[in-house]
Amino acid sequence: MSEKMLNPTRNPPPTFLLLFLLLLMSFASSFNVGMAGTRGRKLAENSPFTAKASVIRYWKKQVSNNLPKPWFFLNKASPLDAVQLATFSKLADQNSLSTQLPDFCSKANLICFPELSPSLKKHTGDVNFASYFLQNFTNYGTDRAGGVDSFKNYTNGDNLPVDTFRRYSRDSVGHDDKFNNYALDANVVDQSFHTYGTATTGGAGEFKNYNDHSNIPGLKFTSYSDSSNGRKQGFSSYSTESNSGNEGFTSYGKNGNGAENDFTSYGNLSNVIASTFSNYGETANAGTDNFTSYGSNGNVPQNNFKNYGAGGNGATENFANYRDQSNVGDDSFKSYGKGSNAANVNFVNYGQSFNEGTDKFRSYGKDASNQMVGFKTYGVNTTFKGYAKSGVTFSNYINDTTSSNSNSSFSFLGKRVAAFRGKKVNNKWVEPGKFFREEMLRRGTVVPMPNIKDKMPKRSFLPRVILSKLPFSKSKIGALKKIFHAGDDSKMAGLMGDALSECERAPSPGETKRCVGSAEDMIDFGTSVLGRNVTVRTTDNTQGSGGNIMIGNVKGINGGKVTKSVSCHQSLFPYLLYYCHSVPKVRVYEADILDPKFNSKINHGVAICHIDTSSWSPGHGAFIALGSGPGKIEVCHWIFENDMIWTIAD
Repeated sequence: MSEKMLNPTRNPPPTFLLLFLLLLMSFASSFNVGMAGTRGRKLAENSPFTAKASVIRYWKKQVSNNLPKPWFFLNKASPLDAVQLATFSKLADQNSLSTQLPDFCSKANLICFPELSPSLKKHTGDVNFASYFLQNFTNYGTDRAGGVDSFKNYTNGDNLPVDTFRRYSRDSVGHDDKFNNYALDANVVDQSFHTYGTATTGGAGEFKNYNDHSNIPGLKFTSYSDSSNGRKQGFSSYSTESNSGNEGFTSYGKNGNGAENDFTSYGNLSNVIASTFSNYGETANAGTDNFTSYGSNGNVPQNNFKNYGAGGNGATENFANYRDQSNVGDDSFKSYGKGSNAANVNFVNYGQSFNEGTDKFRSYGKDASNQMVGFKTYGVNTTFKGYAKSGVTFSNYINDTTSSNSNSSFSFLGKRVAAFRGKKVNNKWVEPGKFFREEMLRRGTVVPMPNIKDKMPKRSFLPRVILSKLPFSKSKIGALKKIFHAGDDSKMAGLMGDALSECERAPSPGETKRCVGSAEDMIDFGTSVLGRNVTVRTTDNTQGSGGNIMIGNVKGINGGKVTKSVSCHQSLFPYLLYYCHSVPKVRVYEADILDPKFNSKINHGVAICHIDTSSWSPGHGAFIALGSGPGKIEVCHWIFENDMIWTIAD
């Protein structure tokens, strides 16, 4: 061996050569570690003791045919490896899963809302927050004198956001604040805003967007500008264009003095939203309140407005639109201007929609003194109760029957209601292509395709060995809330309660149903209805969503004859839960989906056609979109992403 090799300090190699050797050694080490990690993962995946391996064995045992395995279904099995499966199964045995919930949720691929500690930071100077993400804010701008605070973005575009904003600009004087976006474009939301601008003097507050374009929101806004003095505040948009959730606003401008409150849009253009607004301008003095639009252009809204301007003194109250142009739904307005003194109260439009729902207005100007009350239009209904005996003018009260009332000035339009109802049904809430007729499944037909993308958070099934040890009933929801750390009024508790209610609902006539939270349970239900010679299908991907498509080759399952099937639709639950059911008289089709410009295949879809629609509601979206009514037409729809349908194998 040479002297240089024995004593490398003499005549060392150039620097670039050392760097090259170090990089080479680092790469070799990383490669070896990476290969070992890959081998380890492969060994874990192929282990016969993983949850997924167990499901594959169960499929082979229960399904009698040798068709290719449905990997889109088998890949929904729990990702737990053998060690994790044994660990969490033991915890479930001991009723101790709640002690390891974050780890369990992460490894089992469940949805669990994060648990956040409150932020104790205080901000005493002007602050301009560009972005704020998933924290509990305790104090912001409390006791400020003058100055301007602004919040541009708060938890926007996030999945499962959980946060609480406790105090914003409380007890400030001459202070301005702005909130641009709060949880915009969020998915499955659990958020609370406790107080905004409480007990302030002077200044102005502006809240532009709160949870707009969100999916499955759970919102609680407790107090906005209560007990303020000479302050101007505006709320531009609250939960606009949101989908399927619950929201509550407890108090807006309560006990204010000389305040000016504007609320532009609340829950407008939303789909299947349940909202409660408890108090707006209650017991305020010399206030000016304007509410432009509440629940307008919504689809199946459930709106409850409890008190507007109750007990006010010398106030001017204006409400422009409540559920205008909405599609069906269930709405109530409990009290407007009740017990107020010397107020000027105006309500422009309540429930003037072409496809009316259930509207209830209980009290308008009742027990008020020295006030002028104007109501322009009240939609098709007969539920108005408790209006003031004097000083009230109704321009239009559309009713099904003519009648008279000597205590106030009404213009009943019972004879005109038929013409009002004769207008074209508003079907904008039924997405083009969501429902179609069977004749559209013909090669060469160009049709719109709805957005079939799955909007729910990604989850996996639980292994049956763990699922069987967890409670699953409304009667045991307390135990479930404890396991998943869900408070009584939390979004998670509400989601679990809704899913359990649907699972425990009595089946419809001819329906066979079951909720399943494991892959094994779904296999069992499918084979119990259809036998062991079964297969499961879904639409291949989401290409074509929201645009026009061309129908390619079409194949009718069971030769295109009426057949038995089991459809499975996702429910929102901590683990992957499906509502599976079989209904009578359906036909199932597979169809190639083509790009209409290039005639190239972009997708392979599965569609189900319901031949018997006699038990469907007359207000079902299918009849709004297609015309006709229950039992008069068949209705078809695509199987959306991550939904599936089981049939007898061809």
